[in-house]
Amino acid sequence: MPAATSALAPASRPPAASRRQSRYAAVREQTAALCRPLLPEDTVVQPIIDVSPPKWHLAHTTWFFETFLLQEHLPGYRVFHEQYAYLFNSYYNSLGSRVNRADRGTLSRPPLADVYRYRAYVDEHMQRLLATVGDDEAAPFAAVFELGLQHEQQHQELLVTDIKYILSTNPLAPAYWTDQPAPVASATAAPAATWLSVPGGVGTIGYQPAAGDAPGFCFDNELAAHPVYVADFRLQNRLVTNGEYLEFVRAGGYRDFRPWLGEGWELVQSQGWQAPLYWVERAGEWLRFTHHGLQPLDLAAPVTHVSFYEADAYAHWTGARLPTEAEWELAARRFAPTLDPAHFLESNRFDPAPLPADAAPGRCHQLLGSCWEWTYSAYHPYPGFDKAPGALGEYNGKFMINQLVLRGGSCATPASHIRLSYRNFFHADKRWQFTGIRLAQ
Repeated sequence: MPAATSALAPASRPPAASRRQSRYAAVREQTAALCRPLLPEDTVVQPIIDVSPPKWHLAHTTWFFETFLLQEHLPGYRVFHEQYAYLFNSYYNSLGSRVNRADRGTLSRPPLADVYRYRAYVDEHMQRLLATVGDDEAAPFAAVFELGLQHEQQHQELLVTDIKYILSTNPLAPAYWTDQPAPVASATAAPAATWLSVPGGVGTIGYQPAAGDAPGFCFDNELAAHPVYVADFRLQNRLVTNGEYLEFVRAGGYRDFRPWLGEGWELVQSQGWQAPLYWVERAGEWLRFTHHGLQPLDLAAPVTHVSFYEADAYAHWTGARLPTEAEWELAARRFAPTLDPAHFLESNRFDPAPLPADAAPGRCHQLLGSCWEWTYSAYHPYPGFDKAPGALGEYNGKFMINQLVLRGGSCATPASHIRLSYRNFFHADKRWQFTGIRLAQ
């Protein structure tokens, strides 16, 4: 005779269900929390094609769960609105036509309140679905569910950077944080940078589970792990600072073609670049736009919001270069950085923090969090790369052309989202992400 069960703890609920429900709720709440300081008017703006309106992010991440999980796995599920797939599909050609990326800012309707109702509707049905699934972490459902969480975390970082860009275009220079004090600029200079030697040879890059651990999550572009050869090289032990980059600006770096790649110099001239994005000079003082509005430039903090062209020009101006992605990953595995949540999204700082003055000169700092680090490596598939079947095969593979790899995460990356093998990628001219510079020789 079966044992009696309590209605409060049904025996039919799989052990994995509550864990998945909690993770799902936490990730979705983080996205909503990022948007709470905004006014409804803030959530519709799209100043440039790269920046999507916050309202669109809220709906698109919801559409992802509705499309790839609820419609596939919850019997009898009815979509919230038949036309939302057209409005909130991003780039999945397999799933039909969609609003042009540059036109997302024209969507004054649905109103923000309806988008939040859409999120609540999908969240309710996702919790219902998660309560019924089994423990098998290798099942197709589990893999797509995890991808959905990781996808939403990517959009959390995009929300932080897109909101910053949106507010920066307003002549009032409004602050995102109105109830938190701005970080105080460092009173001391950053510790002097040192060069760390890394021996050359054959090493392995790509996603590699820790010894004895079962494979965890990685994106398909991190596979397959494979051997690479690098020569002996040296890596600077910290990121380039605002103060160091200011020397390049004051020395006429934006007026001298010699350190620049040809395409980069053309952009400097055509776009009128004179400093990194968000830098403003007023009455001889350099300020920069932050989530706290315009603030004095912290000379000790890492420089950020620079394009690949600016990073490469600065490196050449100093007589150094940018590392390749293989060099970066092999060095990171050698120096084994610790993951400090103070340098990630969870800190709510949304700005890279200065390195403490007493940081050990023999250690490699700021490898995880702070700023995405430009590498001099094209975003190409690894040997053995294989696209997933169906629409999810469009997630990464079709973008593997004309972009550069960045490594390490940023102050807007969720701490649970980053890995040493994580490959971010952007076109060489992009500056609105938290992108920074680490020098190599």
